[in-house]
Amino acid sequence: MPGDHVVIGLLMATLLEAQPFVERLGLRLYEQKPFEIYGNEKFLLAISGIGKANAAAATAYLLMRKQLSCVFNLGAAGAMDDTHPMGTVCHISKIIEHDRPCLTSGIPHEHQPDMLEGFRTAILATQDKPVILAEERKQIALKASLADMEGASVVQTCRHFQTKCHVFKFVSDTPQNHAIVKNIAYYREDFCLFFCESL
Repeated sequence: MPGDHVVIGLLMATLLEAQPFVERLGLRLYEQKPFEIYGNEKFLLAISGIGKANAAAATAYLLMRKQLSCVFNLGAAGAMDDTHPMGTVCHISKIIEHDRPCLTSGIPHEHQPDMLEGFRTAILATQDKPVILAEERKQIALKASLADMEGASVVQTCRHFQTKCHVFKFVSDTPQNHAIVKNIAYYREDFCLFFCESL
């Protein structure tokens, strides 16, 4: 593991999304279990796996292993309508758990990531089920323009540990284009470059 000074945590769901970060930031593999952890003296990157439970567990593991100045949840998200073209990078201003309503009110849980100035923003919906059908996208689009499967859990876990959390997502699929894996492979380098140059 890196030295004792404070580092920045990065949480990504898959190595497919993270590979350019590993290479460009010069990260090396420190651990393989229970999560793949890559790092250097400035960054510690965890590959969580897909889904809310995996994201929460990996975030907690990172925060318990190392003092982090903040955590960035980075990765792909689907666009719910035509307002966000393929490859668009958005700073997430609010996250709605569309599939986890409050037991008393029935209103979906909401989470507020920490914000940085000067970036295009969007509201994100996080749920464990991939959003594929057009009707599902239309329903979620009423409250959020993007959807993923990890963001809410990362923010919620960081709140428990009183650690700042910033969320940035790039559009990997749209109502017209569902080739998620192919699109991630195509746009991931640009997303990494955005992070390295803008953040």
